[in-house]
Amino acid sequence: MTQAADEMQNIKVVHAHDFYLQPGGEDTAFAAEVKLLRDNGQQVIEYVENNERIAAKSQISVAAQTLWSWETKKKFAALLQTEKPDVVHFHNTFPLISPSAYYACSEAGIPVVQSLDNPRLICPSANLYRDGKLCQDCVGKTVPWPGIVHACYHESSLHTAVVTSMLTMHRIKGTWNRKVDAYLVATEFYKRKFSEGGLPPDKLVVKPHFISPDPGIRSGAASDRRALFIGRLDPEKGIRTMMTAWKTLKDVSLDIRGSGQMEDEVRRLISESGLTNTVQIIGRLSREELTVKIKSALFLVWPSEGFYETFGYVAVESFSCGVPVIASRIGVPGEIVTDGVTGLLFNAGDASDLATKVRWACDHPAEMARMGLNARREYEAKYTAERNYEILKSIYERVISENRVAS
Repeated sequence: MTQAADEMQNIKVVHAHDFYLQPGGEDTAFAAEVKLLRDNGQQVIEYVENNERIAAKSQISVAAQTLWSWETKKKFAALLQTEKPDVVHFHNTFPLISPSAYYACSEAGIPVVQSLDNPRLICPSANLYRDGKLCQDCVGKTVPWPGIVHACYHESSLHTAVVTSMLTMHRIKGTWNRKVDAYLVATEFYKRKFSEGGLPPDKLVVKPHFISPDPGIRSGAASDRRALFIGRLDPEKGIRTMMTAWKTLKDVSLDIRGSGQMEDEVRRLISESGLTNTVQIIGRLSREELTVKIKSALFLVWPSEGFYETFGYVAVESFSCGVPVIASRIGVPGEIVTDGVTGLLFNAGDASDLATKVRWACDHPAEMARMGLNARREYEAKYTAERNYEILKSIYERVISENRVAS
């Protein structure tokens, strides 16, 4: 147990999360933070739901539970009475947990921390992206009606109306302002976005995610002309921009690790563009195999075109390996990657600019190696488990202390 853990050894925290049908970054973040706390000697009680349960419910039942779940409130009240935690930390509450759980905590006099790992509280579709471009039409609106008009959630006006009703109801009730003591966001960019959307700025705290275990900096030289992309093959990830750029980069190898709605299109583009000897889609890898792949690359490509990215796990993982990143100059990528220091930035959606930066990187391996060392230092300063625990500990201690003063 670390000294930091010893200072907070009496805390008891409930971590609550509704698991998604398709596992993703939020599920990973939940598991990582639970493990982080337990590794540091803290007592964690898990309260979990799983969206697989939705299939057994009627649409009317799911819609009602999204707005307010009496079932959750009752279960949570019983849990709090039995366990008497010092703080409750929520991750995803949509749709089965619902904001009713906050009220159970309030009635029990227990402070609430909420992680914001997607922008659903300011965007019904939780991605700030529509028709291939940034969309902020609902940000700051008490009733986010544009989402219904454009059928943003599941391409259904009806489904979007349910989400919008939940957001509107709890804005009017003051749930988001009065029933949550601290909101955790992974970047300064999203701290600004959620503030613009109406959340109290003084309750928004930046706590990045972390990479653990530490994979260690690579020991050998990187492949001179090999790039790596890791992520979903979806339009907002900048896939078309990347593929267009590579039409002029036939002497630079590109490994693509990912799948998604554009996978068949990417395979066709590889064939039609004569890139079969340069670009390849590689299959699923174990964590250890992926780490080896990252360490062998000259750089990672992060061409995202959507502001929806709340964090960049793959970029930070590259940093931890001492590998620089070429990223789009937009939103979160433009915040995590410092141009000329931990990587290079290009204008989002500009294939020519991306190709120029890739060519420069390949022609300047010594400079890229220096950026890789800087990237590793950035990881050590911001994204280690130890640093993350310190931040999380201080947030818990603050809300617990403030709650005791208030009561």
